[in-house]
Amino acid sequence: MLPPLPAGLSLQAPLRPEWQPLLSPEALAFLAALTRRFRPALTALLEARVERQAAIDGGALPDFLPETRPIREGDWTVDPLPAGLLDRRVEITGPVERKMVINALNSGASCFMADFEDATSPTWENLLSGQQNLADAVRGTIAWRDEARGRDYRLGPSPAVLLVRPRGLHLPEKHLLLDGEPVPGCLFDLGLFLFHNAREQVARGAGPWFYLPKLQHHSEAAWWDEVFVAAQEALGLPVGTIKATVLLETLPAAFQMHEILYALRRHSAGLNCGRWDYIFSYIKTLRAHPDRVLPDRGQVGMTQPFLRAYTELVIQTCHRRGVHAMGGMAAQIPIKRDPALNEAAMAKVRADKEREVRAGHDGTWVAHPGLVGLAREVFDREMPGPHQLHRLREDVSVQAADLLAVPPGTSTAEGLRWNVRVGIEYLAAWLGGEGCVPLYDLMEDAATAEISRAQVWQQVHHGVRLDDGSLVDAARVAELVREVSDGPAAELFLAMSTAPQCADFLTLAAYERLS
Repeated sequence: MLPPLPAGLSLQAPLRPEWQPLLSPEALAFLAALTRRFRPALTALLEARVERQAAIDGGALPDFLPETRPIREGDWTVDPLPAGLLDRRVEITGPVERKMVINALNSGASCFMADFEDATSPTWENLLSGQQNLADAVRGTIAWRDEARGRDYRLGPSPAVLLVRPRGLHLPEKHLLLDGEPVPGCLFDLGLFLFHNAREQVARGAGPWFYLPKLQHHSEAAWWDEVFVAAQEALGLPVGTIKATVLLETLPAAFQMHEILYALRRHSAGLNCGRWDYIFSYIKTLRAHPDRVLPDRGQVGMTQPFLRAYTELVIQTCHRRGVHAMGGMAAQIPIKRDPALNEAAMAKVRADKEREVRAGHDGTWVAHPGLVGLAREVFDREMPGPHQLHRLREDVSVQAADLLAVPPGTSTAEGLRWNVRVGIEYLAAWLGGEGCVPLYDLMEDAATAEISRAQVWQQVHHGVRLDDGSLVDAARVAELVREVSDGPAAELFLAMSTAPQCADFLTLAAYERLS
């Protein structure tokens, strides 16, 4: 028998006995208080997103905000960072699955970002098992046995620093209702983790440290700051104990870097270049503009002018404000079956990390433990200190046109087929409960699936002709989809990539099909 739930809460999913301590009356009361206080403002923020997007659809373009010029030009810095976040030269990311958590913490990386968002399919089991896995990791007791191989996994003596990424502001948690409405997924993920682990982390000399995904406006950063203050007060922690790195992964946010850091200055741990979501956001934000069609995904690398401008502005902004500018993800994975292919993949990773550290980034991301050593070798060689905050990059001058510039390149039939294939195969895995999937020698997550379906939509919507002169239309996409699959993932991919309007998020539509 479950204990009675706090007033107004209702559970829409079974609760296994081992999960009951996670959803104790006290933990649920903490979640309910956060939700009642902050859900109305969150709803208003999401409505404001719709209004801003409508203006861009109508012909406007994102730009720096004139009303926040004093913040951009002002002389201020964020609050000092704790010792545990000063050296973040290599961070590994991945889902909250138990074996992955252990392997990532033991990988030799400086930090591990446990991801409840793009790398985790938000099934009820994944979410609650993930919370339990992280609670065990915080206490150093996490272990797992591979019965098939007879192998035991446990934490090593020097695990990576743990950071946690809750879901984005737009994602609900349909399994827990408050007053008849879903609890926001971001508050569910962050609130449960804080309630069960924040004081334990502080007692162990660390802290509750997070990544915040998909912010589009500085008002959203200010909302998070208020959530942090309320949570810390409720848990008896000093304001500023929580630290958060914002993933700079939407085009609108690129025009508000200073404002986002300023809103979170008591809690900021810097910005990260979320490159894949940023490309997706460029497509989605400028979806109504026929002159903003991107070339094949494979041609949109970090040396493209619009991406170079964005990353260099992140570095300049963060260092001016005294905080870290983290680099982006290396999606490559080791290719054991073919030494030549593996060597080529590792060469790409090495070049990418050399570009980042030489530009001034203070750390970088990898998606596979096998890449940690390579990334660390590059950063150790090029960055002897814990970070590069002294490199102010005063040579960087980025204008709005630089951030909006269309990258040169071509759209090809192979690129179209690649998008259809990767989008459907990833989505099928996501619907099956997997959020981080190796496909064709790359580690794919929800961000790359979003690029795939949004780029196909863009080509269909604007009647793009490929480099061979052929037209991309709904009939052609349907034929390519049938070649891959006729299952639920194919049905959803086809519907979203040929719809009259470009949906904001693939994961919102797909979530309705998850248990």
